[in-house]
Amino acid sequence: QVHLVESGGGSVEAGGSLTLSCAASGGASSPESMGWFRQVPRKQRGFVAAQYIDGDPTYYADSVRGRFTVSRDNAKNTLFLHMNSLKPEDTAMYYCAAHRKIWGCTVFELYNYWGQGTQVTVSS
Repeated sequence: QVHLVESGGGSVEAGGSLTLSCAASGGASSPESMGWFRQVPRKQRGFVAAQYIDGDPTYYADSVRGRFTVSRDNAKNTLFLHMNSLKPEDTAMYYCAAHRKIWGCTVFELYNYWGQGTQVTVSS
């Protein structure tokens, strides 16, 4: 069982930056795939970014590519989402997720471990 805890959300003006953290614990080993998803009310949770345990490659949704960057600290089992040039449309609840397959890190249906979410609000 993998336990994920996100932190770092908050309110920021458009053009600003935030960094989200996802601390993973539990399980015999680190998850093979970890990613970030986001959700706004009355819409499905959507893919933001993901990577495999070795960190290469990293996949990004078109809407965030060039503005968001994923990094990780394997020693601390922590995944980060660095968000720059934030836009009001980035406002959402952001979720960290993980699964143990060595393929499909962008596939929503494969993720079986989820954090509680952290809210990001970008004002115009």
